[in-house]
Amino acid sequence: MGNKFTFFEKFIMISTKETLLFLVLLFTLFYLMYYLSKRRVSSAKRTLLATAIGLVLGIVIQAYSGFSDDPTKIKYVVEITKWYSLFGNGFIDLIKMLIIPLVLVSIINVIVNINANTDIKKLTRFTLIITLGMVAISSTVGFLVGTAFKLGSSSIILGSGESKIKEVKDVVTILRELIPSNPIKAMVDFNVIGIVIFAMFIGIAARYIQNKDKDKVKSFVGYIASLHAIVSRITVMVIKLLPYAVIPLLANTIAQRGLKSIKDVLLFIILLYLAVIVQFIIQGLFLVFHGLSPITYFRKASKALILAFTSRSSAGTLPLTINTLTKELGVNQSTASFVASFSSTAGMQGCAGIYPAMLIVFLANANGIAIDATLFVMSIIVVTLGSVGIAGVPGTAITAASVSVNGVGFGAFFNQINPILAIDPILDMGRTCLNVSGGMTNSIMVDKHLKLFNKEEFDKFENKK
Repeated sequence: MGNKFTFFEKFIMISTKETLLFLVLLFTLFYLMYYLSKRRVSSAKRTLLATAIGLVLGIVIQAYSGFSDDPTKIKYVVEITKWYSLFGNGFIDLIKMLIIPLVLVSIINVIVNINANTDIKKLTRFTLIITLGMVAISSTVGFLVGTAFKLGSSSIILGSGESKIKEVKDVVTILRELIPSNPIKAMVDFNVIGIVIFAMFIGIAARYIQNKDKDKVKSFVGYIASLHAIVSRITVMVIKLLPYAVIPLLANTIAQRGLKSIKDVLLFIILLYLAVIVQFIIQGLFLVFHGLSPITYFRKASKALILAFTSRSSAGTLPLTINTLTKELGVNQSTASFVASFSSTAGMQGCAGIYPAMLIVFLANANGIAIDATLFVMSIIVVTLGSVGIAGVPGTAITAASVSVNGVGFGAFFNQINPILAIDPILDMGRTCLNVSGGMTNSIMVDKHLKLFNKEEFDKFENKK
């Protein structure tokens, strides 16, 4: 009898009727998500619904336990959350599985496929400088806002290991460690910056050979394009599981930590939107520095920004973005197409700038890690370089979170951001809106530096007034 009891309690982890009941309920909710997908309900709507369901499910588990102060000591709560983690944390594991191949292949693919026209050198140079520069600024904004409001310091964390103060290193050591002396070891250690540097060397070398003798690297370029398509497709397959993962992720958060755990999530939402507003103001100031009216810009860009906010898709907004740039804002067609397209997949100021920087601050505060100049500089470098490494991939924000958190050495704490991932759709609206605005302002600034910008067309709206 004892062995039978041990089998169900220790091995199967289903030894109570409550565990069985809540497992059946979870599978029923999974079927609901599947049914809605077959009825062609959008992923965004299903994810939002899953967020609400996960919240309610967690509260129900809490209520059933009598809103216990320490639900982790209740047998069926332990069993339920263990099983729920298979689906919630399993999704996170799948995301982490993609980091290395994604960064390596994406960067090589971006470099070897840049247009080879004569004028592209100047266009590419200004695009990279301005795009990466603005991401660095946005990540700085996210980091400073999170730090100023001590984001994560009051978090109730069930950590997967002891929190340790991050070792303080001098800048020379930090820069030296960025160099991937062993690329394979860099992959094993999740040294994201090392992988980015290694991939850039491969891409630049392939690009050089391609310009000299296209046939020599023709098969390689084709192989990278195919591999990029495969990895991107796998990413799409994984991201489609998000509505299913959100339910157990959020339910576990509430069931294990109670309603108090929502406090940090609400603060994260408020602070992210505050950081987005600050970055909008910075974009406006850059337009002023370039002799343009930010009021005129936001009036003319409003349609594209509204579409971005409601659709949560930078790529989906791209046709309207390019049309607005060329027809309303006086940007040259080639500049608009190149810069806006690049900015819709790489260097996103919201998804790959502000958001991952705030997650780093959240994890540092939640785990008692000192936020110092070392962490600040490392975070900006990781986030900025990582924003290019995830180019052209759906689910950018989640991937950016994975890349950045692992890149600064916080990989062991990654599961602690589950409650934030669970409310991702709410965050994604503001992030995507900022992404698209970033692409448009980047295009305007690049065009100004190329001396192709039509200021009369830009001001025409004001003149009509």
